[in-house]
Parts: sequence; structure tokens; C-alpha cells
Amino acid sequence: MEHEEAKKPTFWANVGNFFKKIGSKISEKAAKKAGSSNKTQMLEWKKDGWKATVCLAPALIILAVFTFYPILNTFLVSFFPDYNYVTDEFGSFGFDSYALVLQDATFWRAMGNTALMVIVSVPLSILIALIITVLLNSIKKLQGFFQIIFFLPYVTNGIAFGLVFATIFSPMDYGLVNTLLNAVGISSVGWTGTTNIPYWAGLFVITVYAIWNGLAFKILVFLSGIQGIDKQYYQAAQVDATPRWRVFTKITVPLLSPMILYITITSMMGAFKSYSSVVSLFGESMGNGQNETFITAVGYIYKYFNRVVHDNISWVLSRASAAAVILFLFILAITGIQMWANKKKVHY
Repeated sequence: MEHEEAKKPTFWANVGNFFKKIGSKISEKAAKKAGSSNKTQMLEWKKDGWKATVCLAPALIILAVFTFYPILNTFLVSFFPDYNYVTDEFGSFGFDSYALVLQDATFWRAMGNTALMVIVSVPLSILIALIITVLLNSIKKLQGFFQIIFFLPYVTNGIAFGLVFATIFSPMDYGLVNTLLNAVGISSVGWTGTTNIPYWAGLFVITVYAIWNGLAFKILVFLSGIQGIDKQYYQAAQVDATPRWRVFTKITVPLLSPMILYITITSMMGAFKSYSSVVSLFGESMGNGQNETFITAVGYIYKYFNRVVHDNISWVLSRASAAAVILFLFILAITGIQMWANKKKVHY
């Protein structure tokens, strides 16, 4: 009898078993509910998935034909120096095209010109765009009018815009800039054209063109960002009588850091792909006759691509493709470094 009484569960053991049974039942119900919800979601996806496929198909097809395929084909052709685009014969595999590009002094001059344009124009354009954005946001009357004025370059054709700049910076005495210089007793400068252009003058014109041409998009992004900042920050700074320059550096810039990073990356990509502006300002020779003084990386690629089209020299297409791949990898590396370096400085 004593042995049987010892086997009987105690009161607290019965209570524990009771709650265990309740917990197991609740977990079973939750599992069934989750399973039914997952099944419902799967059924909804199966029912509506074809709609998403139909909606995305046109964009995916266009991207595949005009973006993904050219990138993959360029990468493939760059490894076949004897590739013939007429017969689509690849020939032997090799790195000869990359060796020719990397040993070409013109390519490095083009990369140097492009890097210099990026270093000079991108920071200046971002700083000027920030200042203009703050000024636009501070005015109430005619704000929309000024936004339209600053947005006009964004919808203007690049070549036409370059021709206007070529007229403003005409090397002749009747050019607008030279007219102003002559009015103060300074002789005319050969700003644009195809011959006898000082390097500093040509770089100055390209920089001014790049800054003005890129201001519209930057101002639009910054203005949308600054209007989304909570006004309480500015009100607190106003109560503390904080100077405007400190408000700009401690409130506006940090809270606009995601937009600044985005604009910096896209601006650098655009600057590395500069070509039409140089051609419209200095002609197809890109400065000083056949010396290609202001040739850019994209200009170097088009130089060999044009030889394929106009001179019917098919083998140089591999060289142009190799230069394009090198430029792509260079931009990719710069973008990766920017993302890594600004990881802790960007406030989302």
C-alpha cells in the first residue's frame, strides 16, 4: 500500500500536467493556423502570380535585349581578339585586347582626363546644388518658377546644350566670355574649337558644362529630401539661436546624407561616361586637332567602335569591348569603395 501511495502523483504534478496539455493544444492550433495561412498565401500567389509575370514581362524583355545581353556579349567579345562581327566568328581565346588597351598611352590619357573631370565637377556640382536647394527651400514666392528654371537643363538635349556653350565660349572675339574679357582689357582665349586650346581653358569649359548640366536632377532630389525633414529640428535650432551655417552642417547635411550618397554615386557614374559634352564642345577630334587632348574613356571606346563601322576593321571591336569592361570594373570598384566608406556616415 505504501508503494502504491508513493506512485500517486502529487497535487502540483497534476497542475503541471494540466498546463502542459493546454500548452500543447495551443501550439497545435497555432501550427495548424500558420499552415493554413501559408497554404492560403501560396494559393493567392498561384492565383495572382501570372498577373505579376505579365506586368513585368515587357520591362524584363527590354532589359534582357538592350541591357543584359549587350553587357554579356561585350564581356565575351573582349576575350576573343580576332572576333569578326560580320561572320560572328570568335577565333582564338586570349587576353591580347586587354594587353593592347592597358599598354596604350591614349587610354591612360583618356582615363586621366575622365578622373580629373570627376574629381573637379562632382564635388562642386553637389555643393552648389545643396546651396541652391537650401535657398530655394527658404523662399516662398516664385519657388515653382525658379524650380522650372533650374530644371530646364535636365530636359534639354545634351548636344544642343553643348553647342550653346560652344557659342558662349567661342574662341572668336564675338564670343560672350571673350567679349566680357575684352571689356576689362584681357585678350581673348581659345576656349573651344578644334585647335590651339589651352588645357586649363578646355577643362574649365567642361567643368562649367558638367556642373550646369547636372544641377537640375541634384536640386530635384535634394529639394524633395529637405522638404521631408521634420521641422522640429529647425524649430529647436531657432530657439537656441543656432547660426545658419551650423544648422546647415549639423542638421541639413546629416539628414540629407542618404540623398547625398545616392547623388554622389550616380554623378560619378555619369561623369565617368562623359562623351557627348566633349564632342559638342571640341568636335570629334576632342580637342587640338588629332591630338585628342580632351579624350575621355567613353570617347576612347567610341574611337575603336567607329573604326569597326566606318573603316570595316572588325578585329578592333574586341579592343573596344576590353576598354568598356575595364571602365565597367573601374566604376564598380569606385562605387563599392564609396558604399563601404560611407556606411557609418549615412543616417537613414
